[in-house]
Amino acid sequence: MEKLVDFDKAGGLVPAIAQDAATGEILMLAYMNEESFQETRRTGRACYFSRSRNKLWRKGEESGNVQEVLEIRVDCDQDTILLKVNQVGGAACHTGFRSCFYRKIEGGRLHEDGTRIFDPKEVYKK
Repeated sequence: MEKLVDFDKAGGLVPAIAQDAATGEILMLAYMNEESFQETRRTGRACYFSRSRNKLWRKGEESGNVQEVLEIRVDCDQDTILLKVNQVGGAACHTGFRSCFYRKIEGGRLHEDGTRIFDPKEVYKK
């Protein structure tokens, strides 16, 4: 069987970019290990590896904002994954924004230019 992704190169984790399949907007960057990659392929829903929690992170398991994976692409070095997704619920970012890239640098400062879809305090009641 052909090796699809080289997880060994970077110690078992590779970057995974989520891109809106319809608009091309970059939604987020996370990491995958081999287990999360295989689960994503098997289920058709994005599953990542949380470095802070040191466990699998099934996108949307708390918020309901899941990512339906429509296409998986791999870069030339086979160490970066691009997921083309349908972002269910409208927000990919845990801060409630559609994209994690909701800020831009202008004049040496960060400026928000995204739209908040939900209030994280209401969604992530812990």
